[in-house]
Amino acid sequence: MARRSLVEREKRREILVARHADQRAALKRLIAAPGTGPDQRAEAVRKLAALPRDSSRIRRRSRDAIDGRPRGVLSRFGLSRVRFREMALRGELPGIRKASW
Repeated sequence: MARRSLVEREKRREILVARHADQRAALKRLIAAPGTGPDQRAEAVRKLAALPRDSSRIRRRSRDAIDGRPRGVLSRFGLSRVRFREMALRGELPGIRKASW
């Protein structure tokens, strides 16, 4: 189980990403546009750098929805490989069966 502080930090990052997503996207479009002048591009880069680091989508870490484990997370289910196996063997995941051939 992950430390509670790490899980809470991830939640704060999620909020920041949502809050600044539109502004970051607009600045990135401006920077990437071929018709943008060098002064305007430099200003957009400066504004982008001034935003909080944790507002970047790439800084988010996928975690297990139940206990917060950071590694081995199956994104389709939002569970770690360990938790997924336990729940599948107990029959708590509909449509999931252990393979046998």
